[in-house]
Amino acid sequence: MQQKRNIQIIEWEDLDKRKFYSFGVFMTMAIRTTVYPATLIRTRLQVQKGKSLYTGTYDAFRKILRAEGLRGLYRGFMVTTFTLISGQAYITTYELVRKYVSNYSKDNTLKSLVAGGSASLVAQSITVPIDVISQQLMMQGQGEHLTRFKVKTIMGATRTVFFGQTRDIIGQIFAVDGIRGFYRGYVASLLTYIPNSAVWWPFYHFYAEQLSKMAPSNCPHLVLQAMAGPLAAATASTVTNPMDIVRARVQVEGRTSVIETFNQLIREEGFWGMTKGLSARIIASAPTAIVMVVGYETLKKLSLRPELVDSRHW
Repeated sequence: MQQKRNIQIIEWEDLDKRKFYSFGVFMTMAIRTTVYPATLIRTRLQVQKGKSLYTGTYDAFRKILRAEGLRGLYRGFMVTTFTLISGQAYITTYELVRKYVSNYSKDNTLKSLVAGGSASLVAQSITVPIDVISQQLMMQGQGEHLTRFKVKTIMGATRTVFFGQTRDIIGQIFAVDGIRGFYRGYVASLLTYIPNSAVWWPFYHFYAEQLSKMAPSNCPHLVLQAMAGPLAAATASTVTNPMDIVRARVQVEGRTSVIETFNQLIREEGFWGMTKGLSARIIASAPTAIVMVVGYETLKKLSLRPELVDSRHW
């Protein structure tokens, strides 16, 4: 009976790759659209000094909506659609590395840790330039005085030409910092997202297995996985939040030293400064995790090779 409660993991070799990539693009876009406002709020909270702009997540949401409208919550969103590429690179790397490590170890925690860290390394190499641009756009409006680059205005009106603001920011970054400017905070990003991903996957499988032992035998595995995702996301977010703050400040404020930025954060805002934006991050990561887990596990189920469809418990 206990063996039946073990959640079977659909591995790379079980998938129809054509279906997997076709469905994956839509899943990634749906997730980005859903959680983008929380990501924008988190960035502004992390970059602000003390509570100069907002007192918390809800206060930020209310003020942005009132002052900038719904569009204000989606500043820079079009740029982030290019992260569809990094999203596909992430899941491909994760699955391939899991398959490779399984040749040497059957330990699921080890496979998840190594694969998660490797996938994040590959994805961040693609994502960082997009993040640098999108974060500058996120800070426009109420937060523009905190960033080095500001969208130009013509006759007192902000440019609204499609991608015009993006071209403005790209041109300013390149003029000041050159190509290296688009990889500002790259090390900080790696120090944030590699541990985050390496922690998330092992805890996801751990929580799923623990929940499966407590749940009724007829409980669908997808429900257990949907519960395990937010728990893993909250754990990983809490562990890596200090470095995420450092990453945001390095990229938005144009800093060059990760260590100096971290030390300044501690000096100016103390221990609690390391929790800035944590609630917004968890609020963003929890629904992201649910959507990602349900979407990803459904994606893998739908992408199973035909001869394996009936062999997996849903």
